[in-house]
Amino acid sequence: MHKSMSFSLALVLMAVSLPLMAQEPGVAKPNLLLKETLQGMPVSKTQEVQVLTATLKPGDKTPFHTHRFPVTVYILEGAFTLEMEGRAPVTVKAGQAMVEPPHVKMTGYNRSNTEPLRVLIFYVSDPGTPFLDPIQ
Repeated sequence: MHKSMSFSLALVLMAVSLPLMAQEPGVAKPNLLLKETLQGMPVSKTQEVQVLTATLKPGDKTPFHTHRFPVTVYILEGAFTLEMEGRAPVTVKAGQAMVEPPHVKMTGYNRSNTEPLRVLIFYVSDPGTPFLDPIQ
């Protein structure tokens, strides 16, 4: 029985270490920042991808608005606070990402008094769809 347990342990160690040994040095490996199952993505035959950047100075905010499709935001610098109608405010910091849901009234803030906020935005929509719809 001792030999069987040793053999089983050797198999487990080999199974765990093989993927580590197979990783080639000098080959980039992606780092997952955000994985979220979404509803409301475009379903037309073609989609348009927009990649945008935005900088908010200390104390700046976005217009009160909605999006027609989900928006993914990656924070490059600073901290972003998003206030959405009917939901608790969400704050994400540099190196983090979030998804803004479609059809929800919202506004985003740079709450810092001293630091700028820089964000990278990914928007997939039906072709020609505006990035946001301002709320009057």
